[in-house]
Amino acid sequence: MFFLISTTYALSLSPVAMCLEELIPPNNPNFNIYSKLIRTALVISTLLVGLSVPFFGLVMSLTGSLLTMFVSLILPAACFLSIRGRRTSRYQVVLCVTIIVVGLASCCFGSYSALSEIIEKLFG
Repeated sequence: MFFLISTTYALSLSPVAMCLEELIPPNNPNFNIYSKLIRTALVISTLLVGLSVPFFGLVMSLTGSLLTMFVSLILPAACFLSIRGRRTSRYQVVLCVTIIVVGLASCCFGSYSALSEIIEKLFG
């Protein structure tokens, strides 16, 4: 489980770090040091955000249930149907619509669960 969390974090942080590293001239002799400082600052800033936001795990659960379902299930199936148009078979349409419905249901149940826990922690 730790491997999955650490690689996901590194994959999501890497594009931000690379964009910031583009501001450093490539012929700078201290490029590696600046690169390490940028990445360290990003990790420390995410640590501070995680420590300062109350119920950070629940907020991340809500974000994950909303966005992950859209990115991993709903959008690919909807884009496939949109791109292929009338060239899809009945089986492909049924499969894509089933995937979209399951994704929407999972999104709703996950969001409801996370929101109810957040509300329970706030007012309970």
